[in-house]
Amino acid sequence: MSIKENIIQFQKEIPDKVTLVAVSKTKPISDLQEAYDSGQRIFGENKVQEMSEKWEQLPKDIQWHMIGHVQTNKVKQMVEYVSLIHSADRLKLFKEINKQAAQVDRTIDVLLQVKIAQEESKYGMPIQEATALLDGNQLDNYPNVRVVGLMGMASFTDDTNQVDTEFKMLESLFIRFRESKNLKILSMGMSGDYELAIENGSTMIRVGSAIFGSRK
Repeated sequence: MSIKENIIQFQKEIPDKVTLVAVSKTKPISDLQEAYDSGQRIFGENKVQEMSEKWEQLPKDIQWHMIGHVQTNKVKQMVEYVSLIHSADRLKLFKEINKQAAQVDRTIDVLLQVKIAQEESKYGMPIQEATALLDGNQLDNYPNVRVVGLMGMASFTDDTNQVDTEFKMLESLFIRFRESKNLKILSMGMSGDYELAIENGSTMIRVGSAIFGSRK
């Protein structure tokens, strides 16, 4: 199926309350343009430099989501245009986003990335730390950063019970703080597990290969 056909299929399949982020990392401008022409307006990238280059070349009504691990020295490059940072996983990063956002007179929406997977290679704030952060008032120290939800990546495994357990863990945290912290977005689920994520309350899925095809 073509990129256009895949986009249309997802628009039909996923519930209205679920937002589709087309993960376009490593893909050429022509692929993003085809998705855009098919109605897709939200794209996710994992490298700031690549995202910035695409932002410069593509229509300005696109919402750019940074879904990859962010080095603090890269924040300045995207602060002017980024719509949502999925991977806010440490206070040092919150501090830098706040600093750079203030300089361009913006408030940047972020998701608190929580580590739910068992793999050491996965980033995210440990769930106990995330709970303590949401429970306290430390986030008030960053007035130019707005936490609008949570993000998590499940383990890369064929064990659906494990993935289900990990998604439920994050959903539970989301439900606990949804009202008190005004959380709107629960971002979990990718090409291989988005259906299970939606069953567990995900409101935003990050889909790459199921739209654009496999990466080299």
